[in-house]
Order: sequence, then C-alpha cells, then structure tokens
Amino acid sequence: MPIWHAIGQQLQNPRGILGVLTGMLMRVVNATPNHMAVEALEIEPRDRILELGFGPGHAIRLMVPKTPAGFVYGIDQSAVMLQQAAARNRAAIRENRVRLYQAQFENLPFADASFDKILAVNVVYFWADAPAVMREIRRVLRPGGRFCIYATERATMRNWKFAGSQTHRLYDAAALTLALRQAGFEGSQISVRKIRLAAGVQGLLATVS
Repeated sequence: MPIWHAIGQQLQNPRGILGVLTGMLMRVVNATPNHMAVEALEIEPRDRILELGFGPGHAIRLMVPKTPAGFVYGIDQSAVMLQQAAARNRAAIRENRVRLYQAQFENLPFADASFDKILAVNVVYFWADAPAVMREIRRVLRPGGRFCIYATERATMRNWKFAGSQTHRLYDAAALTLALRQAGFEGSQISVRKIRLAAGVQGLLATVS
C-alpha cells in the first residue's frame, strides 16, 4: 500500500499505534481550526452540544467551560480517538458533563431536536454521503440551533498527497454550500467564509443557523 494512501486511511479512521500518533498530530494541526469553529458556534451557558469526529478531544475540552450548565456529547468512529478524547476530558466525563460514543455519523443515536449547537472540524472529507450525514445533523439540531463546520479548501488539499480520492472528498465553498442545501438547509441559513491559516492553508468555515 502506498504510504500516502496509508496516511489518508489513518486520518479517515485512526487505529493501532499509527492511530495513536495520528491523534497526536491532529491535536496540533487542528488547534487553530478548533478555536475558530468553537468561537463561531457562539456557545451559551446552557447549551447541549454535539461534536462529530471529535478526534483526540481538543475541541470538547474547549467547549466544556463555555457551557457550565449544559452538556457536551461527541461521536467518532475510531476507538483510538475515543480513548484519547476520554483521557483528555476525564474530569468532565467524571462530572457527567461530557459523554462520548463510538458510532457512525449516518445514523446518530439521538432523538430529534436534541442539540442547540453542533460542531464538525476537518471530518466532512470522510463522509461517503455528506448530504445524508447533514440530514442527520439537521434532524438532531433543534429549530433555531447552530451548526458549524470547518474544512480545508480543495485548492489546498489537492496539493496534499495523502488526500486522495479513495479516502477524501474535497470541497470548495460552492460544493460545501450545495451539500448543506441538499440536506435541507435553506440558503438563507448558510454562511461560508473563506479563511487563511498559517503556511498559506486556505480553509472554509461554514455556519448554519
């Protein structure tokens, strides 16, 4: 297996010792996108929040202090990421303020209108059917709630050898907007902002409210 494809697979679903190392890398690479996306959520003290693809749990740790009377849930398909995120948020889990699940995004284990805010950072590339996942997000998001998604823009990612078509689906602003609209979100609800990170990385920060 080519090394770049192997890296892409680990990013898609970290596992084994390489998955542990991948989680450590995610913690560094996603630091700025996590901060920006969490701020864009506009978290309130009593919010119930869901993160899809929580990885090593950095964003969850950022969100917990912002919702002292609320609750943070997380979904990830990787057992390795579940272990890392649980370790990083051990105190909040013990206090019953965080609950983490290993599950698939296409069938979220929550009732309709369960959450005030939903977050997804650097994970949309791995959804085989993004509109289907976003329909699930729309289902569990309460009316008037807020959904924030960050993705590195296609123009940047197509230069990265690990982001091949077998593991990654790439997005520009138009494609991300289209996926949200196909999920049933109205155009008036959607805002996609282009941002620039270090080393010339171009990103997309989309909010739906």
